[in-house]
Amino acid sequence: MDELRFLVPGMTCEHCVAAVRDEVGAVPSVTGVEVDLPSKVVIVHGTGVDPEAVWAAVEEAGYEAVSP
Repeated sequence: MDELRFLVPGMTCEHCVAAVRDEVGAVPSVTGVEVDLPSKVVIVHGTGVDPEAVWAAVEEAGYEAVSP
């Protein structure tokens, strides 16, 4: 299983967390999404997950992903 970590600095509330979790969770091959709001870290679990698809999902949710 792979793990991707990145930051989403624009997240400020639980609504933000839910939006990012829902969009990223819909990406093919993603089996789990953890979001830590205080640190703005998102951890994506899955096998063969396309990082570009994950970043696009974050943008679809209305946020920008950056490398940690």
